[in-house]
Amino acid sequence: MRNRLVAILVVMAALTVSGLAIPWGISSATARTQELWFSRYVDAEWFGDLAARAIATGDNSGLVLAMRRYSDLYGDRVIVVDAAGREVANTGVAADDPAVIASLTEARRNRHPRQPPPRLRLQGPSTMLVALPVGSGIRVDGAVLIESSTSAAKQDIRDAFSVIALLSFSAMAVFALVAVMVSRWILGPLWRLSRSLRDLTGSLPKPAAGTAPTAMQRHYRGPPEVRALARSFDTMALAVTESVDAQRQLVADTAHAIRNPLAALAIRLESLERFIPDEGTGAFQRAIYQVDRLAAVLDGLLRLAVAETPTGFAAAHPDADWLSDCGVCPVVTDRVEEWRPAFEAAEMVLDLDLSAAPNSTTVAAPAQALEQILDVLLSNSSRYAGPGAHTRVTVEPVAADVRIAVTDDGAGVAPAELDKLVNRFFRGASATTGGTGLGLPIAVALATRHGGELVIESVEPQGLRVEVRFPGVP
Repeated sequence: MRNRLVAILVVMAALTVSGLAIPWGISSATARTQELWFSRYVDAEWFGDLAARAIATGDNSGLVLAMRRYSDLYGDRVIVVDAAGREVANTGVAADDPAVIASLTEARRNRHPRQPPPRLRLQGPSTMLVALPVGSGIRVDGAVLIESSTSAAKQDIRDAFSVIALLSFSAMAVFALVAVMVSRWILGPLWRLSRSLRDLTGSLPKPAAGTAPTAMQRHYRGPPEVRALARSFDTMALAVTESVDAQRQLVADTAHAIRNPLAALAIRLESLERFIPDEGTGAFQRAIYQVDRLAAVLDGLLRLAVAETPTGFAAAHPDADWLSDCGVCPVVTDRVEEWRPAFEAAEMVLDLDLSAAPNSTTVAAPAQALEQILDVLLSNSSRYAGPGAHTRVTVEPVAADVRIAVTDDGAGVAPAELDKLVNRFFRGASATTGGTGLGLPIAVALATRHGGELVIESVEPQGLRVEVRFPGVP
């Protein structure tokens, strides 16, 4: 790919240099042609004045002397004719040349050349003819013609072309060097990334047979190196996805496998209760508590695995529509009424405020997910806010989102623990009753899975606010 990139950059540089060099060369040739023509045009006017006096007086000695000196100095030949076309003086011009005859005829007709001839070409004529009428006004007494050699002008043009070519090749060499350096700078990280991916994908397990290709594998575009890099990314993505799925499945399978022996253990413990002496009752109750706590942890792990794996939840709940939207107000009202007795038993107050949300407020999340999130938030508030605390549930549409908040004025959480509340198995210092440390991670997984967000904030002067935000549906 580096060669292709360098070739593209060099071709673009060549087009740029050519676009500058070619007009420059044409301009140089045109300027040198005009310089030669104008100089000979001025000389022809001077000879015209001398020829007019010579024709009027019949004495051409001064004219001939000037023409010879001019020929000796510049190497150009001059011819002067009268109005009838008879030769007055000549320093070597071929009078029978058709081009000379035509130019003199045009000049005797009082036709002045208004513009210089086309630019000289290196393979063009070796002479340039400049003819002017002799006389004043409309009176024509004859014509003068200068046959100028173009060899010096052509050499100047050739030298200019050589300089332009040298500068162009030098510029191309610089551009080629810059193109190589730029290609290395651009493609260096890509090469290193490709090598790293190749080494990594070589150590990963191959995708399972029948695995559907990813989007990149279905659209091969670009150079071979980029396509190879895309295939390496696809292989890595598939391997990582399978690894994550296998990990989640392992958690779910392990939880399922442990639940049955754990349930049998709980039954056996309950059957042994009547045989426990009074002095062992405390230890027995602690054992029962630990078994129940372990069962709660396993249930939490299962819910977390389901929440983080859409395919897993679909398999566990084939009848649930987890792609549908839901109305917020009915779901929130139902969960608040369901949890109200628990708050009353905990000597807490639970309020619901739907004044900011129309009854038609809808979010792009299924009712089952919103119910599970609200159960987690209301359960935590009823457990940890403390007796006498006041918990308020609010629904508020903000811009394109719908925000559902559970706010209490209870004991709250230390600022250093706020960011840790969503970590698995983390329980704050104020969490003295029950809990597995998996509730908020489950809520976060459910919110994220459906395009939402869960935010935890402290409330002044005390308390905690947990807000879940879902995209609203118009």
